[in-house]
Amino acid sequence: MDARPLVIGHRGASGYRPEHTAPAYKLAFELGADFVEPDVVATRDGVLVVRHENEISGTTDVAGHPEFEARRTTKTVDGEALTGWFTEDFTWAELQTLRCVERLPALRPSSAAFDGQFGILRLADLFALVDRATDARQRPLGIVAELKHAHYFGRLGLPLAELFAAEVSAAGWNGGDGRLVVESFEPTALKRVRALGVWGASVLLVEETGAPADLVAEEGDGARGYASYLTREGVAEVAAEGFDGISVPKSLLLARGDSPAAADASGSAGASDAGDSLVGHALVGHAHDAGLRVFTWTLRPENEFLDKRFRVGADPAAWGGWQAEFGAIMASGVDGVFADHPDVAVAVRGELAEH
Repeated sequence: MDARPLVIGHRGASGYRPEHTAPAYKLAFELGADFVEPDVVATRDGVLVVRHENEISGTTDVAGHPEFEARRTTKTVDGEALTGWFTEDFTWAELQTLRCVERLPALRPSSAAFDGQFGILRLADLFALVDRATDARQRPLGIVAELKHAHYFGRLGLPLAELFAAEVSAAGWNGGDGRLVVESFEPTALKRVRALGVWGASVLLVEETGAPADLVAEEGDGARGYASYLTREGVAEVAAEGFDGISVPKSLLLARGDSPAAADASGSAGASDAGDSLVGHALVGHAHDAGLRVFTWTLRPENEFLDKRFRVGADPAAWGGWQAEFGAIMASGVDGVFADHPDVAVAVRGELAEH
């Protein structure tokens, strides 16, 4: 794992296959990914499954199953009202009857061609898949596991941290060998995982705005906002709280002085004092000085997802100037990038290493 930045297959190779499926994860490693990223949610009977959200209407064929029609409902998850079908209302046996579909069929029709072919994975299945891929490829491979909506699930009697810790131990993945990273937007969940003895790097996901759902649930409007983690003092505090890294949206690494996130910054030089938001090289540099790793999300080549400076033409599905954007992000010194198409991220990393 000497190459930097690490290339992390975002939900597998989700640009080529429906996300979070076994073929997506296998393909990610075939295309050169160092790690893969599962999002972890729970079923009614406490089985951890890999889905981007607990609401699954956009990534499975659940709407086409009349036997589950009555389970369609509206819930508030971390302050957002969502309507659909939710993993916590299904047993693992029931979820096994569903098939996965492409979440972005209009942008990725070639991936949508695989709709209905693959089932949902448990986290346990992914641990085993990565073990097999490591043996087959004879190189170290790993997982960056994101715990989703931990406070929400905890209130339902489904403690994600405890379930996750048990799964890690059962899979033989608690060896502290560097192949497991745990991340969450909720600092309380990360601290709980560590308290339970999980030996994996702990990475705090940070948005540009808003506040962690767990802190909001406990403290209300007075909860600490994500922006407070993005100053010189903030990154030092993240390290002092025992975290090993932060994971930030790519917009922060591409931000310039006209960005809301960098209101007091000048170019990519970053913030002018300890209270200003850090961006670009400054954010990465100050995080490194504090002993933190920095990850960023998500590298995608389609115009729809590129910064406006790198779009080419008007077709949102067309690939724009992704090489330039990916290169600018990697040049910030970031330690890991999440990519839907791991092969193109690996290619840009290789080109940068040659210069």
